[in-house]
Amino acid sequence: MRKLSFIVAVLALSACGGRPAGTLQVGPGDTPEAVIAKAVRVVPTPLQRHALENGFAAFVHFGPNTFTGVEWGSGTEDPSVFTLREPDTDQWCAIFREAGMKRVILTAKHHDGFVLWPSRYTQHGVAASPFRGDVVKALAASCRKYGLEFGFYLSPADLYQMEAPDGLYGNGSATTLRTIPREVPGRPFADKTTFQFEVDDYNEYFLNQLFELLTEYGPVSEVWFDGAHPRRKGGQQYDYQAWKELIRTLAPDAVVFGKEDLRWCGNEAGETREAEWNVIPFAQDPATLNMFDDRTDADLGSRERLLAQEKPFWLHYQPAETDVSIRDGWFWRNDGGQAVRGADDVFDIWERSVGGNSILLLNVPPDTLGRISPRDSAVLTAVGARIREVYSTDLLTGASRRKVDGALEFTLPLAIRFDRLELREDLSKGERIEAFALDVWSDGWQEVARGTNVGNRRILRFPEQDATRLRVRILSARAEPKIASVSAYYTR
Repeated sequence: MRKLSFIVAVLALSACGGRPAGTLQVGPGDTPEAVIAKAVRVVPTPLQRHALENGFAAFVHFGPNTFTGVEWGSGTEDPSVFTLREPDTDQWCAIFREAGMKRVILTAKHHDGFVLWPSRYTQHGVAASPFRGDVVKALAASCRKYGLEFGFYLSPADLYQMEAPDGLYGNGSATTLRTIPREVPGRPFADKTTFQFEVDDYNEYFLNQLFELLTEYGPVSEVWFDGAHPRRKGGQQYDYQAWKELIRTLAPDAVVFGKEDLRWCGNEAGETREAEWNVIPFAQDPATLNMFDDRTDADLGSRERLLAQEKPFWLHYQPAETDVSIRDGWFWRNDGGQAVRGADDVFDIWERSVGGNSILLLNVPPDTLGRISPRDSAVLTAVGARIREVYSTDLLTGASRRKVDGALEFTLPLAIRFDRLELREDLSKGERIEAFALDVWSDGWQEVARGTNVGNRRILRFPEQDATRLRVRILSARAEPKIASVSAYYTR
């Protein structure tokens, strides 16, 4: 353990004073010890903490691509291709709950610009399709019925608004004062809140759609944005600061993905970092940013990374979401040739992501009948059963616990067989642990495995062990560790 650095960091933390915060600035004169002490003081908002603790969410890609068999629509699709009869959103939510998911995020609008609700502001959507229903409404109701949180993905990119002769995306319109929502004769809003923003045509359109989704479908837990763009037009810029004001006002319980609340893990393959830090550096104040760059480096928040950052900079709490699809592709194509991940694969991703201090967002796309395929359903049911079987029985229950020479030692009345160790930190006290080791007693202490940072949840995997005594040694920490829990499990 870095004893000297640890002691100095604790002293620096006391000297810095102040309350914990979600963002702190590092100044030109801050010493390395002060930088690390500030990093410890950066903590999650209640909404970020809730998202981390929920851990496992469903992503639902659904739209014209489901019926055309393509991954990226062109924006020129005739709405008639969306031949859905009635989505069985109750079936979706029953399966998601069985899998252990806590939240569902629907692609209310993908890059093609087709909307899954009858918007006042475009006819390019379900209102002009043979379906003529409201997928958003159906899913929001099913989420409430099955005790799941509801969120939506509204693509900033919009190929229909690029391709249509009267499209608003990149049309060169002036930035003027606009009232949101724009009144539409015959379709008043029950929510009479209004906003005024200086924006262009496309940002007005986007804000009007956000208003519909945030006010007409019940509580929203997450608003999901990404940075993917099939192409751009006319130098179109997004006014995220206006979007944010709308979201924070109308949906105060919603986290925003792709912006300052949650970030992309950096890949779509279910790969995870060895150490996924929540506190990472920003060259500018995140509160003022309009665009957030994708973070794809292997190391985002280690001590070395923070100390190498050019000053001044900001330390900001921004957990990662690991988004990956259960299928080969984000949209359902067929039930013959389209590969589906097996239960072992999904369980492995769950352990590495949820057990690696991130959130797992698993995409499960419905088919053309509006149902989750039996292939996908079987996998999710098996994964949910395995999570409950393994992680509902803490084998350290009843163990005596004591601190010995800085290590946390557990003694059990009878030997246990285990192959997983789970650590959790008290998130209200910041990220502190940088590295730790697991030892078991067998005619002396034998090291079994090592782990990196902990954060919300760190699951350590190793060959099965039989032991009556085990201990956790902290190898490196930024301040005195504040461990919330230590648990042992066996995967059988």
